[in-house]
Amino acid sequence: MLTILDHIPENLLELHATQLHEELSGPTLIHLDGRQTRPVFVSVLLHGNEDTGWEAIKALLNKYKGNPLPRSLSIFIGNVAAAQHKQRYLDGQPDFNRIWMGSGTPEHDMMQKIIDEMKSRDVFISLDVHNNTGMNPHYACVNNLGNSFLHLATLFNRTVVYFTKPEGVQAMAFAAICPAVTVECGQAGQQNGIQHSMEFLEACLHLDHLPDKPVAPHDIDLYHTVAIIKIPHEASFSFNEQQADFRFPEDIEHFNFRELPTGTPLARIRDNKKLMLEAWDEGGNNLSERFFKIEDDHICTATPVVPSMLTTNTRIIRQDCLCYLMERLDLDK
Repeated sequence: MLTILDHIPENLLELHATQLHEELSGPTLIHLDGRQTRPVFVSVLLHGNEDTGWEAIKALLNKYKGNPLPRSLSIFIGNVAAAQHKQRYLDGQPDFNRIWMGSGTPEHDMMQKIIDEMKSRDVFISLDVHNNTGMNPHYACVNNLGNSFLHLATLFNRTVVYFTKPEGVQAMAFAAICPAVTVECGQAGQQNGIQHSMEFLEACLHLDHLPDKPVAPHDIDLYHTVAIIKIPHEASFSFNEQQADFRFPEDIEHFNFRELPTGTPLARIRDNKKLMLEAWDEGGNNLSERFFKIEDDHICTATPVVPSMLTTNTRIIRQDCLCYLMERLDLDK
């Protein structure tokens, strides 16, 4: 399933993500030598509809064409088949960012092979580049609050999200062997996201080390993900006032990274149904009553929260979730 190369195939950097299947037979790991030997590991296209990472890699390698990289670079190009169709993943496939831990499928085995390969190369840091479907700022995610992880995250942006669920994500698996971060670069196709992620990748190639001292509080806005919000499988939903079990406002994405006070309405529900959004915490408990309450025919917030990744993409909502809820995290406490 996995192809490993020590060079960039001819003309690969001219291809859009939707064309990679023409050159690559599937998931591909490419090792490139640089002046400093410990490599930066970068994964792109773990979700086939999130192409900013690939575009950033193209821009970076074209910039250094004919010149040595400052540091060795290992690039994992993930779900090439899904990228052809601009889908997160195809029917019958697992989510490529949920299978970096555990076992049971050939894809699990592939990810473990990549981890073993990078461990043998004494990987320096790990970066996983993603896009959002909704309107969100650029931000970094970590699964470990160690100083090196937070310094790496703030190199991308002062807005940082800490989470431990869902498990099986790339950054969580690599956190066991090196500082690792996930970067969320806005919506796919946005030039500022491509430029930002390319500059971040280049900055990481120039790093000599990551500081051991704590990140200064004024240099970071840190959030902790406390719940993943899902719509019950049997319920219908809409964003355009069409009749459905849940009717969300069309502009709900504007709530992302805003502190919503108690009583903020999120959705209108059918009068004849007792419906509630599911709020799953990191322990697998449904804490809907902690976060939501019903007022008349609306679901409202029951406590102050900060949403992220709210989207109106119905396919993504069914495949993954409606959003996440976060709370501010104070490192001094």
